[in-house]
Amino acid sequence: MTEFWTNHKEAIIYAAIVITIVLILRFLTKKLHHWLEKRTQIKYPNDAPSNIHLAQKILNALWLVLGIMALGFIFIDEEQYKTARENFYIVLYLGIVAVLTLFAASLVQTWFKRSIKHRVANNEDTTSYKFLRYIAIFAVYFLGGILMLIAFKSMRSFAATALGGAGIVAVVAGVASQEALSNLVGGLFIIFFKPFKLGDIIKVDESMVGTVTDITLRHTIIRNYENKMIVIPNAIINKEKLINYDLGTHICCQWIEVGISYDSDIDLAKRIMREECEDHPNLIDHRSELEKYNEENKVVVRVIALGDSSVTIRAWAWASNYNQAFSMKCDLYESIKKRFDKEGIEIPFPHRTLIFKEN
Repeated sequence: MTEFWTNHKEAIIYAAIVITIVLILRFLTKKLHHWLEKRTQIKYPNDAPSNIHLAQKILNALWLVLGIMALGFIFIDEEQYKTARENFYIVLYLGIVAVLTLFAASLVQTWFKRSIKHRVANNEDTTSYKFLRYIAIFAVYFLGGILMLIAFKSMRSFAATALGGAGIVAVVAGVASQEALSNLVGGLFIIFFKPFKLGDIIKVDESMVGTVTDITLRHTIIRNYENKMIVIPNAIINKEKLINYDLGTHICCQWIEVGISYDSDIDLAKRIMREECEDHPNLIDHRSELEKYNEENKVVVRVIALGDSSVTIRAWAWASNYNQAFSMKCDLYESIKKRFDKEGIEIPFPHRTLIFKEN
């Protein structure tokens, strides 16, 4: 035993020092993690510190890997020592860059959250801030990835090119597909030209009507009235013709169209539709001052078509916004149907006459 200690004294002491340093670093990492987690929960109680947890895992793994590599120096000769030392520094560099990247991303995320929260409190539009948050976080991770590539000699020329102003565009264009780039450009067009923003009610087609909840680098998310999320790529929604019910004034004109039979009294049907519309609480008076002075009706009702089996009558009813207009339309169809039944106004439905030929 004494001879073993004498022959390997320096290696044993070196190994003990390495193990002690690794344990101390892991202990300090744990303390730092608890302090940052507690501070974050006090300041932002509703946010989960996922980046802090991930940074702790990376640091713990880094200290363990570096410790194993340092212990490996005991068993290698002088010719391999130089290569092993370079690998040791590369792993250390990669770990530090990864942690700093996560830290920078957390700072960017926190700053944007505070800015968005402040704008929401002041009833200001947050669309551009939420979209730019994705770009800023992507830029942080992109820069972190480039800095990691610098650690490898074979990738340094690529990283130097990518860090150039034109190089970034070239790298992104080379890596990303045409569809991804078109979605990104479509998202930028939406942010700059503002055909809609977060919180707006838009209609892409009859099956896609709802509130814009998010605009990311790739897609726009709409929550429809069934509480389902509709995900539309930015390149597609940027080309579509859509209706924005919140662009400009919010007041909305709702068409109430009903077909009656040719035998029914048109004047009575028009009066019933006008009365039901004017009695609805969501109706607003959209008449001009001249129309009010001339005592014109609040709701305009006209015959708009003579069909094969029905006379189509339309009422123009105005509401304060799209939601109230939609509710008013549903209520009016029900009340008008009941009044028509009561007053003897027939709503025609298709008939089919069958003729049986005898031999």
